[in-house]
Amino acid sequence: MTAFTRHDSETALFHNYSLEITGKDIGQIEAARSAIPAGTPINIAFLGNETHAQRIDAAARIRQWGFEPVPIISSRRLRSVEDRDELLVGLIVAARPTRFMFVGGDPSSPAGPYGDSLDLIAGGIITDHDIVHVGIAGYPEGHPRIDRARLWEALELKIGLLKARGCTVEITTQFGFDADAIVDWIAQVRGKGIDVPIRIGVPGPADVRRLLRFATQFGVASSAAIVGKYGFSLANLVNKVGPDCFMTRLEDGMRGRDLGKVRLHLYPFGGIDETVAWAAGVAGRHMNGIARVLDETRYP
Repeated sequence: MTAFTRHDSETALFHNYSLEITGKDIGQIEAARSAIPAGTPINIAFLGNETHAQRIDAAARIRQWGFEPVPIISSRRLRSVEDRDELLVGLIVAARPTRFMFVGGDPSSPAGPYGDSLDLIAGGIITDHDIVHVGIAGYPEGHPRIDRARLWEALELKIGLLKARGCTVEITTQFGFDADAIVDWIAQVRGKGIDVPIRIGVPGPADVRRLLRFATQFGVASSAAIVGKYGFSLANLVNKVGPDCFMTRLEDGMRGRDLGKVRLHLYPFGGIDETVAWAAGVAGRHMNGIARVLDETRYP
């Protein structure tokens, strides 16, 4: 297993973050692009009410603006192998993605031959389209329809299949409110000998009502105790809240532990502008803190 350094887990967390956007909201990236670091990976969500043309257009624009498009491929939304190939070829021609993310997707029943992302990976998509880097999903707080034993089994199977096909792999987690559970989950991943990079899903600043709506949609735990640790109350739904308390707890839980390459994936529930501004502020404060420590430890 790779030897992980404290530098990886304590400083890289705030740099090289990734973002997520939908086809219909792609204009937010254009409006904020001067504040987004060049080369930032931007995941393109696979929504049921958007078309392949919208997904391809979003990927092309992201590439044009100097960022890295990461199309999310929802296995259960693909209607056929031909549907899969139409989307992949369109994306590759228009945007030249260097990475894709494979997920099962929301539908309870598949629209075509792929019941989950394992089926998609095993079905030849890697060799058919010369894919070399793949993102997969992780669920630190569990999944509303899949038991934990199956989640662990699927995670290990997917990583094994992808590595056997010559791919590098990255895990991006579902967003959550419980930093302690996320740190524990990362430790369990490393304990299983899985050394791939992990991106922790974090919601950008948003009003509480919106956060809870997305939590319900994605099956994220939102008990009073958990959201209290995150930094808001279920009794006050109109306030806007950022993930600062969550990040402090996350840093505290990771400090001094060899947890490997861990970075952030930001879900901009309150908008790209606010999310990017928050990330820049956190990175700036973090680097200022490092500079102060270095200054204080210099010999006179």
